Amino acid sequence: MAVDARLASTVMLVRDREAGIEVFMVRRSVKSEFMPDVYVFPGGSVSADDRQAEQTPGLCMAVPPEMDSDPHERTVLGSGVRAAAIRELFEEANVLLAYQQRQLLAINEETATRFAAYRAAFNERQGSLVAMARAEQLTLASDHLIYFSHWITPEGMPRRYDTHFFLATAPLQQEAIYDQLETSDGLWIHPATALDRYVQGTFPIAFPTYHQLRNLTAHDTVSSLIAASTAKPVETHQPLLKLIDGTPHVYLPEDPGHAWSIHSP
Repeated sequence: MAVDARLASTVMLVRDREAGIEVFMVRRSVKSEFMPDVYVFPGGSVSADDRQAEQTPGLCMAVPPEMDSDPHERTVLGSGVRAAAIRELFEEANVLLAYQQRQLLAINEETATRFAAYRAAFNERQGSLVAMARAEQLTLASDHLIYFSHWITPEGMPRRYDTHFFLATAPLQQEAIYDQLETSDGLWIHPATALDRYVQGTFPIAFPTYHQLRNLTAHDTVSSLIAASTAKPVETHQPLLKLIDGTPHVYLPEDPGHAWSIHSP
């Protein structure tokens, strides 16, 4: 029986450095049920609260058309994918994309303890974007997310996700820190360095992550990356599954020669 793909969101948090773009990545716990012990971008499944947050008037910032180059309107407010991206980034990387008094949120010494408590509640599956936004007078920065890529897990996998990848520029007055619960490491890294370390066998990544990192290496600055991302429609990538010598591999239909073992690092 075919497994339905669960709606999910992922955020590639990026920043400029002298040597080029850096992206924040976390390493999933070895106990994770999906893609254990690999480096990924913060993300996860869309929840009912995410959909409610997007459907609550005034809770999310409207998304300008130029920030969402998707003719299929898969990430319009109401689906929950943008709120999920914001929540997962907060849970797994400690960065909350939100506006407070029309400015991107700055978490300081005075408010750090309070927001740490919100983050802990989310990690315990007890938090609510709606409740937090109302209590802190926040507007979720759904317009800060730039739609970048769309991947669907191959049919035949025991867990499948319909994942929307977003770009987001790191806010200056917040620090990215991994959660130490669902993840065991977190770091800022140049995409080319991540790929080099993957080839060396010291940086395990998944098939879609490899392709996202490769796309990021084409740009030296965040502004160049954003300009290119908003200039063309987002394509859907759905890898196929096949057995090679008894081991399951995935590959893109347009690139059958690059098959990737789903059990390899």
